[in-house]
Amino acid sequence: MGTGRFVGTDTVRRKPTSMWSLETLGRERLSKYFFMREFLYSEIGNFHARQNIPDDVELTLKVGRAFCTELLDPLHETFGCVTVRSGYRSAALNRYGNENKLNCARNDHPGECHIWDRSVDAPIGGATIVIPWFADQYAQGRDWRDLAYWIHDHLPYSEQWYFPKLAAFNLTWEPHPRRTISSYIAPRGKLLAAGQEPEEDRATRAARYMDFPRFRGLTQPAMPKTWTGAS
Repeated sequence: MGTGRFVGTDTVRRKPTSMWSLETLGRERLSKYFFMREFLYSEIGNFHARQNIPDDVELTLKVGRAFCTELLDPLHETFGCVTVRSGYRSAALNRYGNENKLNCARNDHPGECHIWDRSVDAPIGGATIVIPWFADQYAQGRDWRDLAYWIHDHLPYSEQWYFPKLAAFNLTWEPHPRRTISSYIAPRGKLLAAGQEPEEDRATRAARYMDFPRFRGLTQPAMPKTWTGAS
């Protein structure tokens, strides 16, 4: 399951104080396939003219690297495109969203996964994502639980929480995963509580996703050993 540790470098970086330093933060690579910039966009910040800049850049990058390396990279290598619907939120931006009823949980909510730099002692990182490969099937009536159980059986997630539009879901990473699954899609509520085993056994769950792509089966272009112009 999860490694229970951060993935990435230990370089200390300061909070951006200019457009240029924020641009540099956006270039930070979190994993093989993801960069920080993908997680900084916010409709709330964009529409309400609120900055979305980490207070603790070092912690944000550490949590983001663990989240992307352990959860998003395997999804990408299995299903192809993984779209970020809502990524990182600064504490100030998330508080504004909660106080103005913009679908943001309280900053101190145990499952609030968007504030990656909320706690050094109890880090949690995550995002709301969509997997287009699955969303197209969901639009035609496929059960969201097919994907939920696949993730449960293949990835060291901490929480999954599903939403009706596009079968988008919150996916979270923690050093010590809680392993819970909840949904606003019927059947609504908590499918799996922390410490519990799924009602369906492994064989029944596997039958749900037997037509899914092979785990991490997508091949990426090989890195050429030499190329035109190389010395």
